[in-house]
Amino acid sequence: MIELQARPEHGGLRADRVVAELAMASIEGASRAAVQRWMKEGRVSTARGPVEAKHKIVAGEVIRIDVPPAPASSAVAEEGIEFGLVHVDDDVVVIDKPAGLVVHPAHGHAGGTLVNGLLGRGLFARELLEEGGAEEHDRPGIVHRIDKDTSGLLVVARNAMAREHLKVQFAAHTIERVYAAIAVGDVQSETFSTLHGRHPKDRVKFSSRVTEGKRAVTHVSRVRGFAEATLIECRLETGRTHQIRVHLADAGHSLLGDTLYGSKPKDATVRAAAEAVGRQALHAGALGFEHPRSKEWLRFSSPLPAELEAALALLAAG
Repeated sequence: MIELQARPEHGGLRADRVVAELAMASIEGASRAAVQRWMKEGRVSTARGPVEAKHKIVAGEVIRIDVPPAPASSAVAEEGIEFGLVHVDDDVVVIDKPAGLVVHPAHGHAGGTLVNGLLGRGLFARELLEEGGAEEHDRPGIVHRIDKDTSGLLVVARNAMAREHLKVQFAAHTIERVYAAIAVGDVQSETFSTLHGRHPKDRVKFSSRVTEGKRAVTHVSRVRGFAEATLIECRLETGRTHQIRVHLADAGHSLLGDTLYGSKPKDATVRAAAEAVGRQALHAGALGFEHPRSKEWLRFSSPLPAELEAALALLAAG
């Protein structure tokens, strides 16, 4: 049972709106559709009783959600999927993911993912696979993701205890996540604090130029400037889909090689650097978190991959 408290500004608003807002900010995998379904199943209540979508919320009242267990995982084990193992213990695995590897099965990627590879190496506890412990049936132990064409570090839970502990840390924004990136143009140190939602015209993309969405915060530090590009460090406070890519692109500085949010560079040197990378120039280089069992703070780092180093060399020489 999860308890959420309505804020003063929620008083008098429809329950479906308020519960969806609170749930999506606090419960991994929650969505408006899921909240509607939970209400119909009688899983949402207050001291006044079960909550229906049309009910009005009272400011400050506690909303209880009986989140149902997800179905058992349907992902299958696969051998031969390449990825780096940085750390393994009984509770967590820290992965150094190569660019091009999808994190978990989804539409268009039924197999060949990191989850399939982890299953192939026997790195999940049985409870995550057979007792409905996965957040979704295809992503046991996954508490965060990085894009297919982004490289670098992520942590995966091996059991339900670790999963829940890591989820709390992500919700509280206490996980350290630092990315190295190469952006087009002259980028200065800046903090981006915006809303984040689906692009109003292109549903494949996300945008910070929306009137409704989730809070997104990226702290950008300038590391080294080149003639027409900048090496930067991006520290995530929140972790929305494509967050860094969106913040930089909407500021006029798309990531080098990002074909979704950027365009082909006009400068010949920058264009050659983008071709050397062959994907968006984004690498999850540092990851820190509190270990779920020992409570020890763990921090891991990953060097820039060869293709980003090659791009930097071209920019420096250009």
